[in-house]
Amino acid sequence: MADLNPIDLQKALSGMDYPTDRRHLVERARANKADDKVVSRLDGLKQDRFDGPNEVQKAVFDE
Repeated sequence: MADLNPIDLQKALSGMDYPTDRRHLVERARANKADDKVVSRLDGLKQDRFDGPNEVQKAVFDE
């Protein structure tokens, strides 16, 4: 997704505790007032379980 950058993703997930699942990523992004494009990208991930922020970033930018 060209219009999403890693900094937007990091801001959206600020304060996230890991491991976590996709639903909690989406909830955290909404709580952090993330842009809709970030929330929808997280909500659309195929993977459901994440051990850390690097795993989330890989899933978001490699899909």
